[in-house]
Amino acid sequence: MGLEQADIIIGLTDGGAGLKECILDAVAGLSRETVFILDIHHVREHLVEFAQVDCSESAREAQVSTWYDTLNERGGPILLKELEALDLTDRSAPIIEVHRQLTGYLRNNLDRTDYPTYVKNGWQIGSGVIESACKRVVGHRMKCGGMRWREPGTNTLARSLSLSSDHRWEFFWSHVACG
Repeated sequence: MGLEQADIIIGLTDGGAGLKECILDAVAGLSRETVFILDIHHVREHLVEFAQVDCSESAREAQVSTWYDTLNERGGPILLKELEALDLTDRSAPIIEVHRQLTGYLRNNLDRTDYPTYVKNGWQIGSGVIESACKRVVGHRMKCGGMRWREPGTNTLARSLSLSSDHRWEFFWSHVACG
């Protein structure tokens, strides 16, 4: 089944600037709906960064686990409220700054943090498997002996092959397998 037959396209990314627009450009008009999900593991990394400066070493792991459970079970808006409700009056400027960055990251991506719904729908909320496959499969194929690629050529090749309607993507990869 191709994307043009999908009811919903899922865009699972980190919070990087421009990713949403890039995906929208690539899949424009191919489905009834496009849903964007913020990779939950990237959010966890931001929680760990804040806990490293705000929590004692003995309490850090338990606190991150609590925040992560809230995120996973109740979603980003609830976690954001909890983080914004923290009393930081006695904290140092660096701790307040890391907290500001964390809450800003969540606030900027809040529309992509409804994890309970995503899980209920059977959608992936972490991109680790996909990132690994890209690195291993696509990376390996593009780094075959004697190949020299630059970003514009790589992007053009991947986009043109993936958007082709006559199976050029599959044909190309079946004929360039490396030893």
